[in-house]
Amino acid sequence: MESEKLPSFTIKHWAEGDRPREKLLQKGREFLSDAELLAILIGSGNRNESAVEVSKKVLSKAGDNLNELGKFSVKQLMEVKSIGEAKALTIVAAMELGRRRRSSEALEKKKISSSSSVFELMQPKIGELPHEEFWILYLNNSNKVIQELPLSKGGITGTLVDIRIAYKQALQLGATATILVHNHPSGNLNPSTADKQLTNKFKTAGESLDIKVLDHVIVTEKSYFSFADEGLL
Repeated sequence: MESEKLPSFTIKHWAEGDRPREKLLQKGREFLSDAELLAILIGSGNRNESAVEVSKKVLSKAGDNLNELGKFSVKQLMEVKSIGEAKALTIVAAMELGRRRRSSEALEKKKISSSSSVFELMQPKIGELPHEEFWILYLNNSNKVIQELPLSKGGITGTLVDIRIAYKQALQLGATATILVHNHPSGNLNPSTADKQLTNKFKTAGESLDIKVLDHVIVTEKSYFSFADEGLL
């Protein structure tokens, strides 16, 4: 006897009211859950699960946290049943576009008015990195960012910074102020002794060139520490 075929669970076979694409068109994107939005990306599930159900498993693997999902590699996503390379690549690409959008929105507000604006600008760049990076922001008289420059990239415990290179670039740009920024992959916001010493070296060198160090901001995935706000400059 011929075996009975199981039903297909691609989105096009769902009841119209359950289709994420139609729901998006009829009601708007804000009415879709994270799983439904993800289902639109992956397009189909498997013979036993709908695309939304597969999407829920993907989200569950990330602890239902989109920030965590954005860190997943193609290989990690492919560990979920029904997520092949093509679907995994689609998810990774979508998450990266979201990250770049956030970064672009921050760039549109390039005038630095507070430590929080530094965090908004730099968190998408270095807040989620597994290693430490040290950046410097060069500002003009209006506190607008002329350039963002990565000075060094290190291991998980620290990085080396050449102050001479930093100020050579400041002079070439005609910058009147700088802001130092680096990340702590551990999530610990407390500045180390080395962080404080480096800040003082930058401040001393800048004073001789009439270039102010306005702040040194330590960035983590979810928060930041400002030397200026804490009276350490």
